[in-house]
Amino acid sequence: MPARPLYAGVAGGADIILIPEIPYELERVAAAVAEREQFGARFSIVVVAEGAAPVGGETSVVEPAREGQLARLGGLGARVGGELEELTGKEARSVRLGHLQRGGGPTSFDRVLATRFGGKAVEMVLAGEFGRMVANRPPDIISVPLSEVVGRTKQVPPDLDLVRTARALGISFGD
Repeated sequence: MPARPLYAGVAGGADIILIPEIPYELERVAAAVAEREQFGARFSIVVVAEGAAPVGGETSVVEPAREGQLARLGGLGARVGGELEELTGKEARSVRLGHLQRGGGPTSFDRVLATRFGGKAVEMVLAGEFGRMVANRPPDIISVPLSEVVGRTKQVPPDLDLVRTARALGISFGD
C-alpha cells in the first residue's frame, strides 16, 4: 500500500508526515516543530516515508538499482531526525515502523483478511489462474495480473481526501 505512511501517520497522531508525492522543506518541518512547542507541545511525531525527498533533492538510497532490481530506499528517517536536531536543538529519535509493528498481535480484521486472501488464492490455483496476485479492492478480494503491478509504484494523489483531512487537522507535510 503506497499510502501506508500517510494512513499510519494520521492514525498514529503524527504532527508532520513526509511522503514522496509532496516534496518537503526541512526548514518548514523545523518551523512546524517550533510552532507546536510554542503552544506547549513537548514533542512532535514526524512520519517519514521511504522515497520522500526534499524540494529539489533526491530520495535516500541505501542500495542502488541494478539489473532486474529497483534501488533499495532507506535511511531517510534517521537523516531527517539528525537534521531536525541541528535545526531545532531538540532531541530526535528514529524508529522504523516495521520493527515496531512486528510485536503486535493480529486484529480480527487481519485474520479475516488473511483468510479471504487464502481462499481467493486457492480459487485461483483451482481455476489455473497463474501469473496473477490476490488483491483487496473493497469490498471484494480480486485477482490481478502481475503485469499490472510489477515495476509500478502506486502514488498518493496530493489532493486525496485523507491529505486534505490531515492538513485540516493541522498536520504538516513540510511544504
